[in-house]
Amino acid sequence: GLAGCAAPTKEGRPDVVPPRPSPMSDMQAAEAALLALGLVGTPYRYGGNTPEAGFDCSGLIGFVYWRAAGIAPPRTVAQISRWGQSVDAADLRAGDLVIFGSDGSPSHAAIHAGESRFVHAPSTGGTVRLNHVNERYWRTRLLDYRRA
Repeated sequence: GLAGCAAPTKEGRPDVVPPRPSPMSDMQAAEAALLALGLVGTPYRYGGNTPEAGFDCSGLIGFVYWRAAGIAPPRTVAQISRWGQSVDAADLRAGDLVIFGSDGSPSHAAIHAGESRFVHAPSTGGTVRLNHVNERYWRTRLLDYRRA
């Protein structure tokens, strides 16, 4: 069976999973943040995943992660919100992901750019932009930080 799945961790508790190393190095994560910042101003386009076609939020993340680290994240916000591992705000690094939503349901994702800022493709008719997580609108919708 599956008895090995519930094997105790070092701490002796089967429900505590130690963090695993990220497939994205600190240098690649920093590169992802810089690449995302360079895309500010690119038009929003639902389903878009290139600078020429425009970006939606998950398309932006996929483009940046692939270019910076050769990593292909999931394509939907729901999948991205479960991908990798949750990161405490105190351990956040530029290049990590920021998940937003309401009532615990994810609806938007972004790339952390450092100093509580994030790069994202927010809405039809808009462009890729830089915002701050402490802005009232975003602060009330912040659900999680994630690391690949």
